[in-house]
Amino acid sequence: MKGFISMMMLVFVFMLIAMAQGKDGERKFVGATKCKKCHKKVDQGEQFGKWEESKHSKAYATLASDESKKIAKKKGIADPQKAEECLKCHLTAYNVDKKYLGTKYSVEEGVSCESCHGAGGDYYKKKTMKAIYKKELDGAKYGMLTPDEKLCKTCHNSESPTFKDFDYEKRKKEIAHSIPEKK
Repeated sequence: MKGFISMMMLVFVFMLIAMAQGKDGERKFVGATKCKKCHKKVDQGEQFGKWEESKHSKAYATLASDESKKIAKKKGIADPQKAEECLKCHLTAYNVDKKYLGTKYSVEEGVSCESCHGAGGDYYKKKTMKAIYKKELDGAKYGMLTPDEKLCKTCHNSESPTFKDFDYEKRKKEIAHSIPEKK
């Protein structure tokens, strides 16, 4: 009986989560600091630190550099930190309605976790993440994306004035940040 009640409670919790999840395009961007809570730990693979050291985390700040301003000027752009042409790839959640930006969301994070993995408002909580990793829940139903070459190439393409080449397999290895297998 005790096991049955526990199982029913678990089913009830998952039903509540399912009812609360947002529709595509209506999920809240929570910001990388929400991800940091769990993804800074060694046993989780230190993903936050790897991102923080990456060019992605500095993507917005890069637009304020003299080099970026020079490139922008050649393109007729007055301020790269305000131009759609630049922000659409240098900023997570660019052009998203402000009501979908959580209190921890910050433009200064540049290209953060949610640029590649989807708005985290419905999946960032520990219980949901654990259930997704255990394959008890489908992460996609909670807005979690599995980044692929197509997603990366929405920004890493010839539209960028500094684009040279994009070797997806090589770049994927450079930013790898998986969760280590438990023994």
